[in-house]
Amino acid sequence: MNLLDTVLRCVATLVVFLVFPLVIGQTEHKVMAHMQGRLGPMYAGGFHGWAQLVADGVKFAQKEDIVPAGADRRIFQLAPAVSLLPYLFVLLAIPVGPNGLVGQAIDAGLFFVLAVMGVGVIGKLMAGWASANKFSLLGGLRTAAQLMSYELPMVLAAASVAMAAGTLSLPGILDAWQWYWLPWQIIGAFVFFTAGLAELQRPPFDMPVADSEIIFGAYTEYTGLRFALFLLSEYVGILVVSALTAVLFLGGWHGPMADQLGWLWMLLKTFALAFVVIWLRVTYPRLREDQLMRFAWVGLIPLALVQLALTGIIKVAIS
Repeated sequence: MNLLDTVLRCVATLVVFLVFPLVIGQTEHKVMAHMQGRLGPMYAGGFHGWAQLVADGVKFAQKEDIVPAGADRRIFQLAPAVSLLPYLFVLLAIPVGPNGLVGQAIDAGLFFVLAVMGVGVIGKLMAGWASANKFSLLGGLRTAAQLMSYELPMVLAAASVAMAAGTLSLPGILDAWQWYWLPWQIIGAFVFFTAGLAELQRPPFDMPVADSEIIFGAYTEYTGLRFALFLLSEYVGILVVSALTAVLFLGGWHGPMADQLGWLWMLLKTFALAFVVIWLRVTYPRLREDQLMRFAWVGLIPLALVQLALTGIIKVAIS
């Protein structure tokens, strides 16, 4: 890999990082408008409310940037970036197509992406602690507790795929992937995708940022563009979780004419899963905090262990 190739891969990853989450955000506006009969998002700019996302951006840019008097100013200002940037590094390791179409192939890529995704919670803890607000601190602590609870089933489900493929490399997992993995790994796919939603604090797992209960949690004191960065990190997280689910459980770029259209299959699978994320938001009510934690420890973790045991049995039988 020469210097030009490296620069092109980095630029392409940056473009995806900046553009695709905005596409998901615009899609969420439209899907929620249709599913819930919301009129506002359908009017901005005229035809089908095409300028809604632009209007939101202008709104955030115009808001005053306020730092509470009692806040730890430096930590308060750094928290949005710490919450957002880990997803950029994760995108570098996700394969988009065959024949090396990936920002950077990493031998232990699965460990890398799961570890780096966990760094994002530090940004939310920083925001909650530095805000000098009890609701923010409570939201940050709930975020940490939720991440620790749902990280375990997520890792166990991913380990099942790694065991089946015999490698921790994401391109290697796709090279080993077979169509019959779809029914075989369906339990792991459910666990991984659900745990990913919980880590992103997406409804119905949004208790740490419940505006009706703890006033938007760790983000209570944030305004303007800093608040927008936290929202952007959520949309980038949707992109990352959907892409990883597509790679690990849906075959990623596998499909008809994969050598020519592999990148298209990967995009279609990723955005189909992103649509499911939006669909779940408008379908299910928010869980209580005790229900949320119980679902992880009593529901998802046993299912992930069942999937891991099933994978081990099938691998031994095949061998």
